[in-house]
Amino acid sequence: MSSHIPHTTQPSQQIDYTRKWWVMLGVSMGIFLGTIDGSIVNVSLPTLEDELHTSFATVQWVVIGYLLVITSLMLGAARLADMIGKKRVYLPGMALFTAASVLCGLAPSVGFLIAFRAVQGVGSAMMTSLGMAIITEAFPPTERGRALGISGTIVSLGISLGPTLGGLLIGTVGWRAIFLVNLPVGVLGLYLVRRFVPDWRPPGGQRFDVAGAVIILVTLLCLALGLTFGPESGWDHPAILALLMVAAGGLVTFVAVESRLEQPMVDLRLFRDLLFSISLLTALMVFVVLAGMFVLPFYLELVKGYEPRQTGLFLTVIPAALGLTAPVAGSLSDRYGSRGISLIGLVVVVLGCLSASTLTRDTSTPGYIIRLLPLGVGVGMFQSPNNSAVMGTAPRERLGVASGLLALSRTLGQSTGIPLMGAIFASRVIAVSSLGASSDVTDAPPWAIVEGIELSFLVSAVLVVMGVVLALAAFSLEQRRARQAANVPPHPSQAA
Repeated sequence: MSSHIPHTTQPSQQIDYTRKWWVMLGVSMGIFLGTIDGSIVNVSLPTLEDELHTSFATVQWVVIGYLLVITSLMLGAARLADMIGKKRVYLPGMALFTAASVLCGLAPSVGFLIAFRAVQGVGSAMMTSLGMAIITEAFPPTERGRALGISGTIVSLGISLGPTLGGLLIGTVGWRAIFLVNLPVGVLGLYLVRRFVPDWRPPGGQRFDVAGAVIILVTLLCLALGLTFGPESGWDHPAILALLMVAAGGLVTFVAVESRLEQPMVDLRLFRDLLFSISLLTALMVFVVLAGMFVLPFYLELVKGYEPRQTGLFLTVIPAALGLTAPVAGSLSDRYGSRGISLIGLVVVVLGCLSASTLTRDTSTPGYIIRLLPLGVGVGMFQSPNNSAVMGTAPRERLGVASGLLALSRTLGQSTGIPLMGAIFASRVIAVSSLGASSDVTDAPPWAIVEGIELSFLVSAVLVVMGVVLALAAFSLEQRRARQAANVPPHPSQAA
C-alpha cells in the first residue's frame, strides 16, 4: 500500500462513541429529507402543471433535474469529504438543501422551481453521499450493522411517507408546503449535526482530482440522461445512442486516468477486494428490482380498480416491511456476520419476486399483502448487512467514497430499473393484447396487464438469482479467508 493512503489515526482524533445516538438523530434528519424529497414531489406534478401554467414535458424536470444533479455530483462530494472532513461537507450540504427548499416553496414560476430544485440537488448530493459514512464512524464496529439498519428504516420511512404526506399537504395547504415543510426539520438537523458530529479531519497534503471529477460528472450525467429519456425517445434514437456511447467512453477514460494518479477521485484499489466489489454489484441489482416496483400501480388501479389514495396505502407494504426488518437484520449481522444474513435476504427477495409474479385479477387484499411482504422483508434482510459489509471493508480515510459508491448504486439502480422493467412490462402487455407498438399500456385489458406484471417479476427473480450466486461466492471467499487467518501463526512481535 503506497504512502498516500494513511491508515493511522492521530491520538487527538480518537473516535468518541458517547454521542453516537445524537449523531444518528442529526444525520437521520438529512437522510429523511433527501429520501422524502425524492418521492413527495412526484405526486405534485399534475398540480404543478396546472398552477404554474406549464406542460408536463416541462414540469417533469422538477424531478429529473433534481435526480440528475444528485447522481452526477455524489462521488465528487464523497471524495471532497475524505479530503477535508465529512462534517465540513455534510453541514453545508444540509444548509444548502434547507435554504433551497424554502426557495422552491417561494418559486414564482416553473423555471425558477426547476433551478432551485437543481440547487437542492447539490445539497442533497452532499448529504446523501455521506450519511452512511458518518454513521459508520460514529458507532463501534460491533454495532455498525444495527446502526446502518436504523438508517435503512429512515430511508424506507421517507419513501413510504412521501406520497401520502405530499397528497395531504397539497390537498390542505397547497403545493408550496411540500417544500416549506423541510425548513423546521432542516434547522433542527443542522443544530444537531453542528453540535454532535465530530469534526474529524483527514491528514493534509491531499489534492482534489479535478480531471477525474469532470470525467465522472459527464459520464454519470450522460448515463442518467440516456436512461431517463431512452424509453420515451426510443433506444435507437441517435441522441440516446450518443449519450450512452459517451457514458461508456467516459467510464473507460475515467478508469484509465484514475489508475495513473497517486490521489485519484476513486481509489480503484478498493475494487481489488472481491468482497467489496460483489457487495456493490449485488446492491445495484437489488435497487434495479426495487425500482421495477413502479409497475404495481398499473395493477392496483387498472386491474383492481383502486383509487390513487388506496393505491398509495397498498404501495407502503414493501417499504414498511423493509423498515421493520432492517434494524433486526443489522443487529443479527453484528452478532453472526453480514455475509450470511445478506445472502438469506437475497434468497427471500427471489421468493418474493416469484410470489409477486402470481398476482391475478382475483387476488384479495390479504393475498396481495402476503405476496409482497417477502420482498420488503428480503430487501431489509439484505440491505443493512450488505451496507455494513461495504463500509467495514473500506479504510477510515476512504469511508466517504465507499458511502458515495453505495448511494450511487441506489440512484443508478433506480435509473436503470425503471426503464428496464418498464420496457419488459410494456412490451409484454402490448404483445399479448395485440395492441399497436405505439399504444399505451393503459389501453390494454386487465388480463394483459396481469401478464405484464408476471413477466416483470419473473425477470426480477432471475436477476436476483444472479445476485444470490455472487453472494454465495462472497460468502465462500470470506469463510476461506477466515480459515486462512486462523491458521496463520502470530508474528514474533505479536506473540511477545
